[in-house]
Amino acid sequence: MALCLNQVFNKDKTFRPRKRFEPGTQRFELYKKAQASLKSGLDLKTVVQLPPGENINDWIAVHVVDFFNRINLIYGTMSEFCTEKSCPIMSGGFKYEYRWQDDNKFKRPTKLSAPLYMNMLMEWIETLINNEDIFPTRMEGNDRENLPLTY
Repeated sequence: MALCLNQVFNKDKTFRPRKRFEPGTQRFELYKKAQASLKSGLDLKTVVQLPPGENINDWIAVHVVDFFNRINLIYGTMSEFCTEKSCPIMSGGFKYEYRWQDDNKFKRPTKLSAPLYMNMLMEWIETLINNEDIFPTRMEGNDRENLPLTY
């Protein structure tokens, strides 16, 4: 068990510290509401509904960040079992193979090992989440209402 926890918190792995919402902000309050609704045992349709009077962009942003944090934790617990040697290709079973492409290093879809693919994916998502143009954290009032949806 200690070995497993050591792997989860190894900063050289894909695992990243959880992104947190700053206490006192609107998104922190929405995050608390989302956590409370997830623990209440309600059905999913009710849980994901926008609370009355809240901004949909903030609500979506809170859930995107929370989902990223949860996936990161899950991947962190299993990453020690999927190495360059044991998982040489990122695949979805025998039928699907995932290839990485970006605007920087990989101009064409490229085969990567599963650990490298996951590392690239998590870093890409983290970059998006930390991009103030996509997920602004300091907007209040009318500025939030005028922000276009990016999904």
